[in-house]
Amino acid sequence: MYPEIMVIPMREELTRMGVQELRTSEEVDRAIVNQPGTTMVVVNSICGCAAGRMRPAVRIALQNSTRPEKMFSVFAGQDKEATDRARSYFTGYPPSSPSIALLRDGKLIHMMQRSDIEHREAVDIAAELKKMFDKFCGKPVSVI
Repeated sequence: MYPEIMVIPMREELTRMGVQELRTSEEVDRAIVNQPGTTMVVVNSICGCAAGRMRPAVRIALQNSTRPEKMFSVFAGQDKEATDRARSYFTGYPPSSPSIALLRDGKLIHMMQRSDIEHREAVDIAAELKKMFDKFCGKPVSVI
């Protein structure tokens, strides 16, 4: 684990965009179990591909007019309990960070793992996220 002071800017990069952080397994369960609608869960990380690719891609994608109804993040390597619990909902996928999951009614419908992120530019990842949002998410929301 890294000192929290080092991680704060990485957490805030997503929370400033309206992504709520989940820090315990109980918070993860409340956010996902029996929750109607679409939910995005970002597994944040301190690694370079999270900083240079994943977080910027999420920021770009959240400018789309259609977005998930609920947006959450867990921080791998920092909030182990919450991260492990979130990953337990990503059925069929091994642990990966960073990663981005989209769930509908608590069930996984799309997954982007590190292998889908680490060798692509942020704009390309954002384009895939926007397509994912347009395909799976409900009514458009106002842009931030």
